[in-house]
Amino acid sequence: MDEIKTFEDACTKLGINAEEIKLTFPEQLNHHAKAFIAHIKLVIITEALNDGWKPDWTNGEWDKYYAWFEMGSASGAGFSFGGYDCWGTSSYAGSLLCFKSRELAKYAGTQFEDIYKEAFVLGE
Repeated sequence: MDEIKTFEDACTKLGINAEEIKLTFPEQLNHHAKAFIAHIKLVIITEALNDGWKPDWTNGEWDKYYAWFEMGSASGAGFSFGGYDCWGTSSYAGSLLCFKSRELAKYAGTQFEDIYKEAFVLGE
């Protein structure tokens, strides 16, 4: 966690040139461009923080954690990190944004809250 403080740090760790990440969208989807780009950033950040760990969705013994957010919180923030969760599922498809530990999920949710908001909140 100490070496990943920014999206650029995550890119550096994975050997990705952040300036080369470009997407083109049909005009009808331009209003979603910010969310798509934020999602790509979160995938890169998650991969860098997990340091090579990949979730095995066929293994119910492995806990998998993800950041959890709240809308319209009591603080009036509208969108804020609300904790982390461990989720069990019988599905064999899972999220790209899960972490190997609750500490990483909490760190990502607080350190990169602004990027999560760009990815998950429409019309912002």
